Amino acid sequence: MTEYTYEVQKFFLEMMVYDPESFIRVQNIYNSENFDPKLRPVAEFIEEHSQKFNTLPDINQITAVTTVELNPMPDTVNEGHVDWFLDEFESFTRREELQRAILKSADLLEEGNFDPVETLIKNAVQISLTKDMGTDYFEDPRARLEKIRDKNGQVSTGWKSLDDKLYGGFNRGELQIFAGGSGSGKSLFMQNLSVNWLEQGLNGLFLTLELNEELTAMRIDSMITDIASKGILSKIDDVELRVKMKAKTFGQFRVKYLPAQSTINDIRAYIKELQVQTGIKIDFLCIDYLDLLMPATAKVNPNDLFVKDKYVSEEIRNLSKELNVITVTASQLNRSAVEETDFDHSMISGGISKINTADNVFGIFTSMAMKERGRYQIQLMKTRSSAGVGSKIDLAYDGNTMRITDPGLAPEDPSAGVGSSIMNSIKNKTTVDAPAGEVPKVSASMKTAKINTLLNKINKKQ
Repeated sequence: MTEYTYEVQKFFLEMMVYDPESFIRVQNIYNSENFDPKLRPVAEFIEEHSQKFNTLPDINQITAVTTVELNPMPDTVNEGHVDWFLDEFESFTRREELQRAILKSADLLEEGNFDPVETLIKNAVQISLTKDMGTDYFEDPRARLEKIRDKNGQVSTGWKSLDDKLYGGFNRGELQIFAGGSGSGKSLFMQNLSVNWLEQGLNGLFLTLELNEELTAMRIDSMITDIASKGILSKIDDVELRVKMKAKTFGQFRVKYLPAQSTINDIRAYIKELQVQTGIKIDFLCIDYLDLLMPATAKVNPNDLFVKDKYVSEEIRNLSKELNVITVTASQLNRSAVEETDFDHSMISGGISKINTADNVFGIFTSMAMKERGRYQIQLMKTRSSAGVGSKIDLAYDGNTMRITDPGLAPEDPSAGVGSSIMNSIKNKTTVDAPAGEVPKVSASMKTAKINTLLNKINKKQ
């Protein structure tokens, strides 16, 4: 490891004064506190002078103000010297920031304040010069668009009517929020999304801060097996068989209960442990739900919902980016939404702070009459990467299995009579053949004994 002595640090300052472009290139990581106490006045003066006068001081000014004499640089300095300076100054800054973060963390740990420690250490380790120069817009339009298509991690929601509004589905690294009143189906939507993604072979984690693990898993049993929820416990053998059959083609899935007022650090620690112990790399994360979490990076009053939810939603989205997963959570609608059929941002508990952070926000609307008719409606309150805001999408709901599907994919109405399905099959088999000018004769192809028997009974009665 390079020893960044007084002389080396002094050379850094001399290099910056000699070559202002070098100083500009390290601006994002420059911190006068990192320098030796004897050189710190020089570093502070350089920073203050550049900010106030938009130029660097010369070595004579520095000596006059700080009494520290910097040496003039030789004319032989070339591009290789500048590259060395940039690499070494980056390493020097990272080391000094990490040392200071460790010392500060020790004080925080003594005070019992554990949450900010991880952030301090992570920020210090991630210090680096800006090397990504962004996207050259005109260079390669095809590659740029294919990167969005192929690497943005877009995943279908499993509901085509919603995918169409979102230009394909949800993206990895983004935050989706479903907002609804008490009992409106917030958990239900996340559970259905989980099933939709498991069917696509994705691995997922459902974190519940409200319902217990067993009840959450039993709801998903009904959705996966197509067995009515009220019959799950009386048909355990069937449920076991069907779930094990689905496991062969579905992705891996975990349901985990966390106590209310957990933080994003609790979630991150659990996911890391899950990955270490099982080797599972999750593709989607459902958190039931946002309002029950507390921020990890700041101490806030739990009653200050605006600030609390701002921090929590930002932390969830950052975790989603960090893990590169699809993240869905839920939030409560406030009392003003109870009698409303059209939702707006003011109706979400905690206000605009979480909406500003989320990439997509959906309002859940239903009523007893709608549930009886097998219908749910979601309203697109915010979409960051589509033009669907204000749209309303109707989805089919099976009250027996709690499955939510596109209307065209809803299960057949069990009240439909057997006779109607038989007649439909007869109609589908009917052919009309006749020579020109003659009355056509209708003939039906009887391919099953059941249909033959039914028609014989009809003929006898006539």
